[in-house]
Amino acid sequence: MIECNDLYDYGYYIYQNSEYFKFSIDSILLAEFVNVKNGQTVLDLCTGNVPIPLILTAKNNTLKITAIELQKEIYDLGIKSIEKNELKNIYLINCDIKDFKSEEKYDIITCNPPYFKATSEEVQNKNIVKTIARHEIRISLNDIIDCAYYHLNEKGSFYLVHKPERLIEVINSLETHKLGIRRITFIQTNDLSKCEFFLIEASKYKKSDPKISVINIKELKTYKNIFKEAIK
Repeated sequence: MIECNDLYDYGYYIYQNSEYFKFSIDSILLAEFVNVKNGQTVLDLCTGNVPIPLILTAKNNTLKITAIELQKEIYDLGIKSIEKNELKNIYLINCDIKDFKSEEKYDIITCNPPYFKATSEEVQNKNIVKTIARHEIRISLNDIIDCAYYHLNEKGSFYLVHKPERLIEVINSLETHKLGIRRITFIQTNDLSKCEFFLIEASKYKKSDPKISVINIKELKTYKNIFKEAIK
């Protein structure tokens, strides 16, 4: 069932289909984790129904955002959201990121990827749209980081959210691709002994020297600007 929902307090609307999936807190936190400046170019990989481009636009409407979504059903929802909000700065493409080759190099690349390996039985779903969104059936972690490296400009930054059990893989792949790690933030929810997922920022051709932080989102009153004092 297609719904048009408020995008929290960001001032935009977002179309969703409960039969597929709805965007979650990880997309919000990733978008808030990103440092943006006026006029920067952004590439959002695995964009889904464009929550990250919408939130980044709410943060700074001078950004020029290209977003890529593989699944036509989800792409169509993203188009509806862009049109509903009358936004001209978000360009949505329906394609496989492995096939995406642009001459443009981007200042910022973001990704909220499929979390689970194709061989994992965790959270498998009979709905193929959900399964592709959550599992690395059509795209792998290395495919994503390959694409990010290729399309980043020399001073560009890559931002990723992922599950803690994949942390070592993420770090190893970033190092292999000469993307130096600048920040890592571990996110806790209800259980303070457990990390639900992590956010990571890496820069092209930089040496890894990460600032590490932990945030308990249960204590937050709002997600806006939550990283200003926490990790800068």
